[in-house]
Amino acid sequence: MTRRTIIGIIFIAAALLKLADMWGVVHLNWSHSWTEYFGPVLLLYIGAELVIYSFKRNPSQWLKRPVPQGEDGKRICSAVRFGADEYVYQGETFHGARLDAFCGGLRLDLREAVICEDEEIDIHTYLGGVEVIVPTSVNIIIKSHSFIGGVGDETGGRMIPGAPCLHIVASNFLGGVTIKNQA
Repeated sequence: MTRRTIIGIIFIAAALLKLADMWGVVHLNWSHSWTEYFGPVLLLYIGAELVIYSFKRNPSQWLKRPVPQGEDGKRICSAVRFGADEYVYQGETFHGARLDAFCGGLRLDLREAVICEDEEIDIHTYLGGVEVIVPTSVNIIIKSHSFIGGVGDETGGRMIPGAPCLHIVASNFLGGVTIKNQA
């Protein structure tokens, strides 16, 4: 982990301690004022930004892994916690995915994947980020449910008649998803 990642995790831990103090789970002698709610949100935001920035800007942290198979043998399922994984399709058929990022990052490269029919990518982030690189020959349809986070579509948003669709369903809590055509 880089220094920026560690500092981000410290900010996140401080914010969670402050929230635990506010809810009476632990008892700390922190001052109470109008910043009582602003402070934890700010700490969580800064911590998440540091962690996400660290993984996006330092590609050597991404571990290249073989594409994981789901229980049905087709759909991939991957979860990352405090790390970063990269999955690259090299001519395999893509049958959908479930991607979870908790304080870490995931990169799914589908540029060379075979996509013959409509497929779904279900993404859940919590203080993390997911990057999906898609081929230019598919349509992208995005549904997002985000709290202090979101989905960035850098593909241009054009629709190709008759092309298969990738349905991206993203749920983000202090995290984000980026969809693009190039690395």
